[in-house]
Amino acid sequence: MKKLITIVLLLASIVTFAQIDDVPVKKHEIKANAFNIIVFKAADFSYEYLIDSESSFGASLLINLQDSDNDDYYDEPYYYEKFAFTPYYRRYFSSKYAWGFFLEAFGMYNVQEDYDNRYYDYSTDMYLNDGSNETSNNMAVGISIGGKFVSGKGFVFEFYGGVGRNIYQSNEDFATELVPRLGASFGYRW
Repeated sequence: MKKLITIVLLLASIVTFAQIDDVPVKKHEIKANAFNIIVFKAADFSYEYLIDSESSFGASLLINLQDSDNDDYYDEPYYYEKFAFTPYYRRYFSSKYAWGFFLEAFGMYNVQEDYDNRYYDYSTDMYLNDGSNETSNNMAVGISIGGKFVSGKGFVFEFYGGVGRNIYQSNEDFATELVPRLGASFGYRW
């Protein structure tokens, strides 16, 4: 009788392990940063590939949609970056698969425009642009911290914040020294 129970338990455990291995792991994510769209009027999309349960790498693309010629431009929050491409690596600290608190190291290529080329003309009561639209191509490195939560059906929500330093600036006259990395993103894991 003991041998029969041992054999049944052994077969049950083998079947259980086989079922666990048959479940495919979802390793791809695509996300849209709702925070940047709402607050900064910047389109920010990202793709992330999950290497294993504790690490991933990805890239995000930010395009600033604000019009610097608009009179209300300086009254609203804005990014100095008109464009940013940000590859990143994340390390997760949770027992779940690529879920929970994470640390991120990132690099960033960004293009900044000279926004200090406007002046106020009292005769017309308007802001005017002096016509010099200079840009600066910059390379930055930085770190972020955040958290990610994934539903059973693959819906992803994450939030993060961090800062990077421009280590190369093609035009140091107006390029910023620090660049932000902020977000509250929604997406899908497949």
